Amino acid sequence: MAAERFLQLTDVAEILNISSSQTYALVRSGELPAIKIGGRGQWRVERSVLEEYIQRCYHQTRAFVAAHPVRDEELVED
Repeated sequence: MAAERFLQLTDVAEILNISSSQTYALVRSGELPAIKIGGRGQWRVERSVLEEYIQRCYHQTRAFVAAHPVRDEELVED
């Protein structure tokens, strides 16, 4: 069976390992594009859009790490 094109917010939350409220906030802020469908206005995120969002997060994280290198005193072992 082919993977479903659209994901519910609970599915997105599970994939990203975040809470449903965090997922809803990402959608409402526009950071994670989604659509509302049906009479009850159910939110759906297209699987390909979620993958693009994840890649954007990787890019942003790489840029952050490059701009904020770890100092030696931050490399303390427990």
